[in-house]
Amino acid sequence: MENKNSKIDSRRKFLKNISSGGILAVAGLGLYSASSCKEKSEEKTTLLTTDGKLVQVSNSEIIKMEGMEHHPATPKEAREGIPGQKFVMVVDLAKCKNAKKCVESCDKHHNLTPDRPYIKVLEMKDNEKSAPYWMPKKCFHCDNPPCVKVCPVGATFKRTDGLVLIDNERCIGCRFCMAACPYSARVFNWGAPPNVDENLAYSPETSLPNKIGTVSKCDFCPDMLRKGKLPHCVPACPNGVIYFGNELDDTVTNGEETVRLSTLLKEKAGYRFMEELGTKPRVYYLPPVDRLFPFESDTKENVKS
Repeated sequence: MENKNSKIDSRRKFLKNISSGGILAVAGLGLYSASSCKEKSEEKTTLLTTDGKLVQVSNSEIIKMEGMEHHPATPKEAREGIPGQKFVMVVDLAKCKNAKKCVESCDKHHNLTPDRPYIKVLEMKDNEKSAPYWMPKKCFHCDNPPCVKVCPVGATFKRTDGLVLIDNERCIGCRFCMAACPYSARVFNWGAPPNVDENLAYSPETSLPNKIGTVSKCDFCPDMLRKGKLPHCVPACPNGVIYFGNELDDTVTNGEETVRLSTLLKEKAGYRFMEELGTKPRVYYLPPVDRLFPFESDTKENVKS
């Protein structure tokens, strides 16, 4: 029978072996959230190996791997993306209560004003006989993005890791990309945002500082991804609506639960919004069946819930 020390050693070897590619191919693909990596040593995190096995590891045993340290991306790195990754998001509409915590977190970390959010929670109703439901919508980071094709200066670009970003140092504010986007996912920076840090160096990976007269949008928080953390909206959601991960590893997590991407989409009939357009979004939706919450109209009380 293995003793305690041998079990710890084996777990550490396991973590080291699967982290050789940079970001861990495990729960959250090494993308840690505040809810999944607390400092209490007695708490554990469920890790999913590439062969489909779940392993419980004490949070105190999870160590930062060599090469996981964050460094600001160079302009070249910002345009090329993170090697070995193909990021994907899944939104479970059955869990959404319109708490808007994802919106609040995104606005805070991207220094956005309430009138120009990157995330919108829409009230949807497919037909007059069906029930309404809430649908969080952001940029879909399409694999066939029309916004990239129409940009005359190369400010909008598609990366190898699946992300579509905007370089506001190149953006001339023509808004061709806004016209080309069928999802209305982009916003125009008409005025100065609040609390501008004059000493902050601009990066396409943070979209900060915001630049007047340019276009911006949801960026999947690539600066967080380089730190091995989830996008801000994922752990902010109190109901685990948003899953995020690496399609190449076939795993996604909402910070509490880690599942196989292919299994999740197949068993819950996942779909992509406006699939018929051929844009090939990297955001999937799970239908709003067996909902966790009754639908409530968008009142002030509900927004605060």
